[in-house]
Order: sequence, then structure tokens, then C-alpha cells
Amino acid sequence: MPALRRSDYAPVYFLCGEEPYFIDVVADYIENNVLDEMAREFDLTIIYGRDLQGADVAPVVSAARRFPMMGQKQVIIVREAQNIKKWEALGFYMEKPMSTTILVFCYKYGKPDGRLNVFKNIEKKGGVMMESPKMRDYQVQKWIPEYVKQYADSHHIRLSITPMAVMLISDSLGEDLEKIVSDINKLIIAMPQGVTEITPEIVERNIGISKDYNIFELEKAIINNDVVKANRIAYYFADSKDHPIQKELVVLFSFFQNLLLYHYLPDKDSFVVSSKLGINPHFAKDYALAAKRYTASKTLRIIGYIRQTDARSKGIDNPSADEKALWQELIYKILH
Repeated sequence: MPALRRSDYAPVYFLCGEEPYFIDVVADYIENNVLDEMAREFDLTIIYGRDLQGADVAPVVSAARRFPMMGQKQVIIVREAQNIKKWEALGFYMEKPMSTTILVFCYKYGKPDGRLNVFKNIEKKGGVMMESPKMRDYQVQKWIPEYVKQYADSHHIRLSITPMAVMLISDSLGEDLEKIVSDINKLIIAMPQGVTEITPEIVERNIGISKDYNIFELEKAIINNDVVKANRIAYYFADSKDHPIQKELVVLFSFFQNLLLYHYLPDKDSFVVSSKLGINPHFAKDYALAAKRYTASKTLRIIGYIRQTDARSKGIDNPSADEKALWQELIYKILH
């Protein structure tokens, strides 16, 4: 929020959504930057929604109506606001919010009933409503390099991350931004002095994610028709609790879905492919190579095999086959 960095504060911030990371980022920024260290002792109040008697916001509003003790502002942060059920008092407060209070609500893993007038009026009365939706996997892959750049800029250092390192992290950690940030920060701290690029080797060494046994190496083995390597990785997945078959099939399905689209692109320039498929230009060459091995009709059949395997992994038309057998059968069908 650029206005926050300009110290242009709203009287109320209602932060909600399925993605808790960005809610915490905004709330933590307000907590740590609006008041100086001494003022925080007197004019910062943290309230938890679960502790509010009767799940009523009224006690929060009462605190918001007080004047600050030390400076020009007081900050009240309501965490776990999703536990609040009675919002009427906030509606009355929003008619005339205190100019000396910054009131922040952290409503995680969902959003309130937008039909209620209290929420319709927050922005009308000068407040801020921010929704933080859950990121999809392809969005996470775009966001990781942005986070690394932001980290580098804020710490005044040179730092970048390779596309394959991004893929390794997103495949292993999924859409858990808090975990992704925590692990990236750890590996940055552990990087040798003078090293300015996060590579798959650094990820493997510091986060424990294998650069040899992951879904992208499986894709590579399939593209290159490497039967031995493809089966070795698939068996590794079957024996590892970190690689549930349904999770990995989603990524494999996405690859072949993109490959089908690639076949029908009139312009196969890497940057056009990148834009149309929503991928890093670095990986455009993989689709060019795969398209030579797998025709559009074969690609369509493979998509069907992956869907069938996903259904069987959930017990549909599958009385006995375990993950290893499912992987073995799928790899055979793809490569033959």
C-alpha cells in the first residue's frame, strides 16, 4: 500500500481473504512503523477476536474511541477478526471514526458478508478494504522472483533467483507463502559471501529440496524419452510423503495442457510462447522439444491418461493399485 509508506493513514483497515501472508504484511507494517518504540508501549493495543466476549466488536470500538496517551495516534490491531460475529458497533463507529485512531482488522481465511452495510460503508467513510485472495501455483512462480528482488532492494544487495530454483521451491512448498518466505530468507542468510544468485544447488543444500527428484526433472525425462530416469523419479515419488501423486499430477497435467496449446500457436517465438502460456521464457524451449516428440493427438491422449490416473488415485475404478503401480502404468502410457 503506497499510501502507508507515505504515512497517509486511513482510520480503519479491514484486511481479509484466503491468503494470510499479505494480511500479516500490512498489519505488521502498521504495527512497527506508525508509532515510535516508546509510543508503542502506551498506544499500541493488540486484541484477539477469540477473546471478545459474545464475539462482539463493541469492546474494540470502545478502545478505538479513546485518545492516545503519548502521541498523535493510537493503533489498535484486531487479530483473528474472523471470530467476531456481531459487527453492529463498528457500523456506528464508522459514521464518525476517530482521527487519532488507526483501527486494523485481520480477518483471515475468508471474507465477511459484503451485503452488510457495515462493510459496504468502510470505504465510503475513508477506510480501506483489502482482500488477499489465495494465489494459484503459476502466480506463486511469478511472485517468488518479485519477492527476491524486493528483499534485495530493501537490503541494498545484488540478488536473483534462477527459473529452475523458482520451480523447485514452488513445487515443494506449494502455495504456502509464509513457508516460502521463511525458507527463502533462511537460504539467503546461509548463502556464501559473494554469491548473488539462488540456484537449484543452493535450494537443495539449504531447504532440503532435491534438484534431481522433482516433477520438473520428471517432465524433462519424459521430454527426452528417458524411460529409466522417468521411472526412477516416479518410484521416488511413490516412496516419499513429500510427493503425493495427486499434487504431482496437477503439475504434469498443466505441462501437457500447455503443450496442447503450444501445438496450435501460430507464432512459436519464445516470448510469444511465454506470454500465451504464462511461463518463464526460459522454459519455452522445453515445449518446442516436447512438441517434436508428442503430436497434438498424442498430447490429448496423455491428458486423458493423467486424468484417469488421478481418478484411480482417489479410488475410482481402482480396487488395488498403489501409487507405485499407478506411476509405472502412467509413465509407460506416456512414453509408448
